[in-house]
Amino acid sequence: MMLPVPAAGVVFILAWIYPSYALYFHIGETEKKCFIEEIPDETMVIGKYRTQLWDKQSGSFLPATPGLGMHVEIKDPDTKIILSRQYGSDGRFTFTSHTPGEHQICLHSNSTKMALFAGGKLRVHLDIQVGEHTNNYPEIAAKDKLTELQLRVRQLLDQVEQIQKEQNYQRYREERFRMTSESTNQRVLWWSIAQTLILIVTGIWQMKHLKSFFEAKKLV
Repeated sequence: MMLPVPAAGVVFILAWIYPSYALYFHIGETEKKCFIEEIPDETMVIGKYRTQLWDKQSGSFLPATPGLGMHVEIKDPDTKIILSRQYGSDGRFTFTSHTPGEHQICLHSNSTKMALFAGGKLRVHLDIQVGEHTNNYPEIAAKDKLTELQLRVRQLLDQVEQIQKEQNYQRYREERFRMTSESTNQRVLWWSIAQTLILIVTGIWQMKHLKSFFEAKKLV
């Protein structure tokens, strides 16, 4: 699915059923890219990115210089900014959702500060992980000294917890859809009643008008 955002260019919508994905995209000097991610509440999200700058001499993308940075801004479903920070050419950002729904993840470069990038093109590799996919299980196993079986049980518990969150989010979406449908049906019903009353009043007025006309013409 794709959704246009006037000030942000093309926005890609990636549903919560894809808990981890990687992609790359190109941005210009003043361009901004935003992604919509549907996330359940109380869910951790980790984003990792790296940038490559177009080199005219070699005709390819090369690793960006350290001076080139990316600004990351995250908005929750209520358009409240929950993260707004400047990072380097390669970076990692983390946030936890507190409201279920569509979160907007926007990135743009500090191209106005980089004469080297002026008028150029930047390739950004983005990797977003959601829920239990944010856990580093080898690190957890080493830290807590877990056996392979214990680690597997830990993974299964985390997966079950994430599934419960996703089910709760689906119930939340279903409830909102039901409320919207009921509200729409109610408005349609009242509009139909209003149309019927208008037709009845119009018919009565026409009958009285015709009666008055015929009486004035002494036809009745």
